[in-house]
Amino acid sequence: MKDEILTIDFPTEIIQEGKVEVLVPKLSAFVKLPSEYAPSKAPVFYNPVMELNRDIAVLALQAYQRTLSREISVCEPLAGCGIRGIRFATEVEGVKKVVINDINAEAFQLANYNVRMNKLNEHVVVKNEDANFLLSSYGAPRVRFDAIDIDPFGSPVSYLDSAIRALRNGGLLILTATDMAPLCGVHPKACIRKYGGKPLRTEYCHELAVRILVGSLAMTAAKYDMGIRIIFSHSTDHYIRIYSILSCGAKKADENIKNMGYILHCMKCSHREPIKGLSPVKPPRKCGECGSKMNIAGPLWLGEIIDAKFCWLMENVVAEKPFRQGWKIRRLLASAKGEANASITYYILDKMCKKLALPVPSVEKVVDELRKRGFQAVTTHFNTRGIKSNAPVPMIEMVLEKI
Repeated sequence: MKDEILTIDFPTEIIQEGKVEVLVPKLSAFVKLPSEYAPSKAPVFYNPVMELNRDIAVLALQAYQRTLSREISVCEPLAGCGIRGIRFATEVEGVKKVVINDINAEAFQLANYNVRMNKLNEHVVVKNEDANFLLSSYGAPRVRFDAIDIDPFGSPVSYLDSAIRALRNGGLLILTATDMAPLCGVHPKACIRKYGGKPLRTEYCHELAVRILVGSLAMTAAKYDMGIRIIFSHSTDHYIRIYSILSCGAKKADENIKNMGYILHCMKCSHREPIKGLSPVKPPRKCGECGSKMNIAGPLWLGEIIDAKFCWLMENVVAEKPFRQGWKIRRLLASAKGEANASITYYILDKMCKKLALPVPSVEKVVDELRKRGFQAVTTHFNTRGIKSNAPVPMIEMVLEKI
């Protein structure tokens, strides 16, 4: 193991995360200016900020494994130093085999060392291949994975086809997207090219980002006569994350396509409405509330993006495992579970109050007042100052004026 370290000619340090210790690039050695993004400067990618991301992945994988009640195999095709896959092998009960991979030769060396340091040689296989080539080599029926976690620097769409083929019927596919500028409408042409959906720069752009990513997955899976079921998703910091169960069947794929559609949005009064279907029906050009021009986002996913039952399973798991950021995880799961069946999109109270020149009330007060009037209203994890409600904009504004 000492010889392996000597072949890596860049500064490293040992860190502890979860139940494992791993050797990672010493990020402070690769930053010359405060504005520089250290993980992308290092010879091997490692991002300490994504610890919460990895914690939730451990929880979700454990919850998923318990629904199967058998041993599972897992693949991480973009592994970097291997910390995620090593945590899966160490912290998730019932994981029989983990394949971690990185095309970077130095990442391959570092991941190999970390596997041996954690004494996981019999459970973790380290590869040094192109991610799509690796996934394609596991496309045969008897060698496919139960779960695949794709966590790239940027968009995951270039790995969707090979990942879908490498996943067993009923398998779990986990995707991260960090290219939030295209997904949130700053670079709409890039979003259309990559994901096949038009974004909008709205206050709920992070939910639109999730729905555009899910829509891209649904349409890609449909090509292989596979349906998807989103069991969890979240928007945190600089990325979005979705957890999906994929199942074989042309009928399931057809049902998914029915969940595709568009969201119309009025930039003047914030009225929005979803339109299901991919048919070229001409959408209304004018807002039903104020008569202004309507903008359109999509095609994107209009179905569920959170499953309350799966959130409950994850809550059971988090109660058993000591995480450094356990309080954040519990807060996220509680919020996500509450909005699982809520209306599509959300409203930011600060923005609405600024427009009305009103003081900003607490989110809880607004939710209570809307419920008293017979409307659905919940908080959302997408924004701490946001609410999801089926109340029309004028009703929300009236509540804000009366509180």
